[in-house]
Amino acid sequence: MREIADTHFSEAEKITIVMDNLNTHNPSSFCEAFPPEEAKRVLDKFKFHYTPKHGSWLNMAEIELSILNRQCLNRRIANQMELKREIMAWEKKRNSMSKTINWRFTTTDARVKLRKLYPSYEGC
Repeated sequence: MREIADTHFSEAEKITIVMDNLNTHNPSSFCEAFPPEEAKRVLDKFKFHYTPKHGSWLNMAEIELSILNRQCLNRRIANQMELKREIMAWEKKRNSMSKTINWRFTTTDARVKLRKLYPSYEGC
């Protein structure tokens, strides 16, 4: 994040970051990584927006990585080249099955759980 603030967007007054709700994605992580003055300096450049916990793309990635681990990586693999071959074969088979994720967290659920995030209008 310091590189983003100091190198890529050094001229920006504020940098808006949209990210998931992973426990490491919060300002206190900066305080663990940097001295207090540096953490504050970097944090002052950012504005954070978090995606809902139940609808994050990260959930899909974690599910897929868990399946990869159970179906392909649950044994000793001798070297990096073999690892790449195994993962590519697993990925090809997995993609050919066109698996999807069945989200159970509906729009209605989101409106109830996240109602404080939705604007309210007179007469609604």
